[in-house]
Amino acid sequence: MEETIARILTELEEINQIPNTQNQTPLISRSTLLDLHSLLSTNDPDLVSQLFDDLPSKNLSPSSLTNLLSFTMDSAPSYSLLASKVYLSLLLSPNSPVFTLFTPISFLSLLRSLRRAFKNCPSAQPEESPPSHAPPNWKRKGGGRGRGARGNVRGSGDCSEEAGDTFDMKQVFKVFEMLVSVLGLIHLDRFPDSLKSLVQTIGEIPLMAMEKLGNPSSFNRLMDFCSWVLSEVLRSEHGELANTAAEVLKALSPLILMVKSQARSFALGFVTKRMTELGSESDAVKKAVVNFPRFLAQKAPEKAEPRALAVDSIMEVLKVMDFEDQIGYMDYVLKMTQGKANLRLLGVDLIAMMLMSLRDPFGVDLDVKTRDYWGTKCLEALITRCSDLSAGIRARALSSLAQVVGYLSSDDKNKGILKEVMGLSEGGEERPQCGMNDLLRNRCMDDKAAVRKAALLLVTKLISLLDGCFDGILLKTVGMACSDPLVSIRKAAISALSEAFRTFSDESVTTEWLHSVPRLITDNESSIQEECENLFMELVLDRVSRAGPACAPKKGSVSPESYLTTKSLEGELGLLFPGGILILLKGICDGEVTPWVKKLCTSLGKKKRLKPKIAAALQNIIRTSESIWLSHSMPIEKWTAPAGAWFLLSEVSVYLSKAVEWEFLHHHWQLLDKPGSKGKLQSPLLQGNANEDGEGVESNSVAWAGDRVFLLQTISNVSMELPAEPAADLAHNLLKRVEKFNMHSTEVNAHVKALRTLCKVKSLNPDEADQLVMRWGQQLLSKAHEILEKYISDDKEANNDNSFFTPPRSGSRKGKQAARASRLLSKTVTAVYTVGSLVVVCPAADVSSIVPLLYTVVTSGNSDPKLKKLPGPKVSLKQTAPSLYIQAWLTLGKICLADGKLAKSYIPLFVQELETSDCAALRNNLVVMMADFCVRYTALVDCYIAKITKCLRDPCELVRRQTFILLSRLLQRDYVKWRGVLFLRFLLCLVDDSEKIRQLADFLFGNILKAKAPLLAYNSFIEAIYVLNDCHAHNGHNDSKNSRTESRLFSIRGNDERSRAKRMRIYVCLLKQMASEHLLATFAKLCAEILAAASDGMLNIDDITGQSVLQDAFQILACKEIRVSSHRGAASDSAEVEEDGDSSASAAAAKGRAITQAVRKGLIQNTIPIFIELKRLLENKNSPLSGSLMECLRVLLKDYKNEIDDMLVADKQLQKELIYDIQKYESAKARTTAAEAVAGMQNQGVHRSPPCIPKAATGAHPENKMNQKLSSDSKVASAIADAAAEATARSVLREVNKGAMTPPLKAINMPKLKSNQAGSSAKNDRPLDVLESLRRRIDDEN
Repeated sequence: MEETIARILTELEEINQIPNTQNQTPLISRSTLLDLHSLLSTNDPDLVSQLFDDLPSKNLSPSSLTNLLSFTMDSAPSYSLLASKVYLSLLLSPNSPVFTLFTPISFLSLLRSLRRAFKNCPSAQPEESPPSHAPPNWKRKGGGRGRGARGNVRGSGDCSEEAGDTFDMKQVFKVFEMLVSVLGLIHLDRFPDSLKSLVQTIGEIPLMAMEKLGNPSSFNRLMDFCSWVLSEVLRSEHGELANTAAEVLKALSPLILMVKSQARSFALGFVTKRMTELGSESDAVKKAVVNFPRFLAQKAPEKAEPRALAVDSIMEVLKVMDFEDQIGYMDYVLKMTQGKANLRLLGVDLIAMMLMSLRDPFGVDLDVKTRDYWGTKCLEALITRCSDLSAGIRARALSSLAQVVGYLSSDDKNKGILKEVMGLSEGGEERPQCGMNDLLRNRCMDDKAAVRKAALLLVTKLISLLDGCFDGILLKTVGMACSDPLVSIRKAAISALSEAFRTFSDESVTTEWLHSVPRLITDNESSIQEECENLFMELVLDRVSRAGPACAPKKGSVSPESYLTTKSLEGELGLLFPGGILILLKGICDGEVTPWVKKLCTSLGKKKRLKPKIAAALQNIIRTSESIWLSHSMPIEKWTAPAGAWFLLSEVSVYLSKAVEWEFLHHHWQLLDKPGSKGKLQSPLLQGNANEDGEGVESNSVAWAGDRVFLLQTISNVSMELPAEPAADLAHNLLKRVEKFNMHSTEVNAHVKALRTLCKVKSLNPDEADQLVMRWGQQLLSKAHEILEKYISDDKEANNDNSFFTPPRSGSRKGKQAARASRLLSKTVTAVYTVGSLVVVCPAADVSSIVPLLYTVVTSGNSDPKLKKLPGPKVSLKQTAPSLYIQAWLTLGKICLADGKLAKSYIPLFVQELETSDCAALRNNLVVMMADFCVRYTALVDCYIAKITKCLRDPCELVRRQTFILLSRLLQRDYVKWRGVLFLRFLLCLVDDSEKIRQLADFLFGNILKAKAPLLAYNSFIEAIYVLNDCHAHNGHNDSKNSRTESRLFSIRGNDERSRAKRMRIYVCLLKQMASEHLLATFAKLCAEILAAASDGMLNIDDITGQSVLQDAFQILACKEIRVSSHRGAASDSAEVEEDGDSSASAAAAKGRAITQAVRKGLIQNTIPIFIELKRLLENKNSPLSGSLMECLRVLLKDYKNEIDDMLVADKQLQKELIYDIQKYESAKARTTAAEAVAGMQNQGVHRSPPCIPKAATGAHPENKMNQKLSSDSKVASAIADAAAEATARSVLREVNKGAMTPPLKAINMPKLKSNQAGSSAKNDRPLDVLESLRRRIDDEN
């Protein structure tokens, strides 16, 4: 060993003589370090003492040895770990001068060598690999790069040595082991920087090791060493525990806030386990741990996923804290919910996690007041955040509240407290002071999609809390959400409404579900169609299937009385049909629901999802209803089945023909087929009107006729399964019934369709079936021709005898003639309708003999001289027989649909009648026919589209709505194009008097049109302004194609507030459809084509319509919808809440913002000169539009402040003029407002300055509200103070003069006031302070 010491000292002496320059650094060689390490490893005190004793002989000192080791650790990456081990061995060697050897610089070098060991590690390697397997692995990694310490001497250069030293994890573990021993020997309280660096290094190592080490056992062992080091640091010998613990937590916080990993698990485990144990022994450590969640909350990221991980980490720490400390942190979180936006968002997440993670949030197991417990406070704070100003926070609060409700409502005790806190009583009614239903209604109609979706999710979760009724308005709101433009919102609304229907079976929920969900079978999204089918199957068909077998009447359940009211009978049926089946069936047959139910049954039938038990259940329900009716000894001819039962059976029987029994159908056909009654046979109103006073059950012919129609449809559907003879007999009976022409129109269609189906059953092949249909069709046509011809001839004779008008008031003979004429008219109307139904079923039928008669009817009473030569009634049947007149048009339209040549001749006649008819029902039918013609004969009808659009302004709401719907469908299917005046005329539907039409128009323009023709709003915007104002005062916008009558019909003329508001609503709707670049282009077009045209004289501003156009332009330029925001058109609804996004999207958004700013600047630079020129023109004309211009200019100066400042920087005078004009306008506006307010106060007898409104005042009094409004603006407040002072002075003078006229203040001179002050007058009783105030007022005015 003496030779080793000599070698070490010799080399150290040589190294010490090398100057430390930038080019060369004195480093200890690897061999010397190995010698030092072997020497120190002996732990021989004598050898160590000899080494330190011999150092002075070589002009060396222990500190110089430490410096050389520091240089080596810093500058020799290949063996820095070896140098670190030597340095730590020196500190741990016996009899070593520890305080001389330990320096902060050398300790920092040691820490840097540890960092470098992990940074330079290129890949992971198992810790203890068998020697036989090591060489192949290292070869794959790059040859000699992976050799161990023993091969370093023979390695090629420093690179191999570095790799070998780096890959040997045993050396790293040894360094950590020695470091722990050194920390027990040296106290770092005197070296706070060294302590801080050590903590930071240990905090960084787990992340670096996780990236480099692939062996879990090696990583876990390394984390154990890190834990030992940090535990050793958390001793009082190393300084104040509070500061040390804070540094440790601060160093571990990045690991805790990162994504889930081994490093995060280590950091969390150390805090929640080791530091918690230390906290039980030290209050300082415990305090640091208690404050750590607050620190994490401040450092939590804003993006969704990292924020969720931060919340999880905080909850892990919170769970190990004492209850008192948890309560303190909850108070802190409640304060966070009132802070900045990022803290409010994090507070919402934390509250939800605390309510679901911590036990007993409402204190149900403790004897405490629920309203004062921490869970109640947190829940109330969460409800408050549901109305936050930020959309993202609102959405997050609603979704979190939904999670909390779903989690806590499983416990009955928590369920009751939830209902109490959320303002829902036991009956499901809302407490006025809470307003949860109002909150949900508002959030379901929120502007932001994410908020609406979260609100619907909350509604779904809250249904379990509503034991009784569902709020009606909220129910309607959820139903409206089923038609939301966004697919995700529609799905959420369907889920919420279906959950309510699944839970409650009352009539309101059932009706709303039937009106909202089934219609989505026509949705564009296939997944919604599938969900609609599944829900209809589950909630409707399966319910009916389950109710059918269980509805057999029980013994003793039938009341012995044979005289019942409708309600008592309905109640008895309700007991047999549980689950609201009667309500469900009744809702299905609603006119607005039946089309969607038909589509659903068709879709399910084609997919073979309809089960035979559905048809069996419906038959059982009908039989049970009949048996109950008979059990009360009621006449069977007055019985009808429950509403909707026959309808649903007729729809499902198309695909379940074998499940419907022929005996069942035959039996009920015999009950319902009573021709001898001539329409007087009626069915009881089981679902309708009952006499409450005990007059028994009334009858309902409509329900009876409906049952007959649906029964016939069912028979038609199952006719293929009928035996041949019963089918032939039934067909014969049906034909006889049709030939009598005495049925209702709804029955006629059913009979004709059933006849056609039965003919197919009787025939052997399709050709024979067609011939058979043609045969009885011609038979019906001939009889209809006879009846119609007879009526026309009789009517003509009656006209010739001057007895066509109202029946005579006396005389039995004339009375019989009138009755016969009435019966003939009814029969004729049915015959004409039958002809139309027959043409639909058999288009090839010969109607050549019927068409002239129909033409005679529709042209009767026409003033055309050519028509007077034709035989027919001279008096129009439009007045004498309107029903026949309408049916003739309807049948003629059906004939034209089947005959193209005839349609070419008669379509102009239809258009003429559409324009001139004064019957709303006929106009409605004509619009439907013209839509059908447009599909069948597009080229023929295209030239009449402009005339059809006049029905959009029809006085009848039904005609307007029908026209809008039909034209919208044609436009979507491209039968009609958005060209000409069609788009401009559709705009007026946005402000229609009917709310339903407005909703349809909003959906058309905001969703369908926006996707189908995105540029239409932009291209037609300027023209829409002129058309809506009916302005022809522009040289380039004179429309000579349309008459003035039509242009006024489709305009909103007028400068009144109501007209301007309507036009502005249309403009706003169009602006919302435009992208950012189109908004900027529209801004430029408004300035160029309206403002510049007005300043150049092309737009006549002396004309009232020209003024309206200009004023509309000012309002549009000042509205917020035309402003281009940085996020418009780029952010999706999901991005409104979650701010996540990749770097490319951020870069694209930044580029878009830069381009937008550049365009805005250029736009404003071209706009301001136009405003200045127009301002001078309006001032010269003393135009009232000057105020609108200044208001618009004020908004532009506010919104485009930076661009305008850059433009006016070279023209200070212009800038001053603009600012002065705007200030002058604002001052005059404020004084006008103040004068109006003072005048209002004087009318109420208030002659005083506005009082100071205290903060506690709620503004309930109108005067207080006015004062609060006026006091909000300093200019208004100043002006009102002046005006009020002037009013007060005038009132005082009026009192002084005893009612005499008060002269102007300037006319009152000073001597009069001084003489009053002298006291010699008889009017000495006037207060001196009043006169003094008047004198000051005069001085101010002078």
